[in-house]
Amino acid sequence: MTTPTAVITGASSGIGAATARHLAAAGHRVVLTARRAERVEALAEELTKAGYEAEAHPLDVTDRAAVDAFAAALDRCDVLINNAGGAFGLDSVASADPGDWSAMYEVNVLGVLHMTQALLPALIASGAGTVLVVSSTAGHGTYEGGAGYVAAKHGAHVLAETLRLEIVAEPVRVIEIAPGMVRTDEFSLTRFRGDAAKAAKVYQGVAEPLTADDIADTITWAVTRPPHVNVDLLVVRPRAQASNTKVHRTT
Repeated sequence: MTTPTAVITGASSGIGAATARHLAAAGHRVVLTARRAERVEALAEELTKAGYEAEAHPLDVTDRAAVDAFAAALDRCDVLINNAGGAFGLDSVASADPGDWSAMYEVNVLGVLHMTQALLPALIASGAGTVLVVSSTAGHGTYEGGAGYVAAKHGAHVLAETLRLEIVAEPVRVIEIAPGMVRTDEFSLTRFRGDAAKAAKVYQGVAEPLTADDIADTITWAVTRPPHVNVDLLVVRPRAQASNTKVHRTT
């Protein structure tokens, strides 16, 4: 059998990089995409040296022309992991920067749209394709200061839900993984524009927030189910988080 190919967006760090490692170990050829060329190239080299099939393709998912060129050059695609995303700011609706909202929508929603549209023909041609969208619990419940990110992730959720209805006759399943509190090196730092103190406060007193490996393990489990099994939506939170606004903290 030919090794299945998994395309992973946002593979330069965090959940994306962890997913690349997990899927490679599960027997996939992994195609790593992200804007930071040096990061994905280093990860591809690491995986190749470990005996896995991996290749790096620097790519900005918000650039449709670049996405189309990438898709045209790809020989096959069995799995698409739409992981690229991010949050910018934690401002109220009254004070938020519309530019932040636009940037979040571009990467979290239009990036998913670009990649899915470009690779859907190959996914259908595979005979057992998987489109997986990494959304967020933010897309399923509001919280103060989060309206822009919530709106974007809700958009990703609705995209996945609608796509599932529209392509039900095709041999492609659509999976949504919605993580809650995940502590990675960059998510909160990006949200707070490099303010390490603010970023650390997000996880203060939480004994065990989720890790990128926890989500990567969940993604890999969902992807490696038999082709007829579709995990429509899987919400993953740490035990200490009951909702977006209810978190047990020891300090």
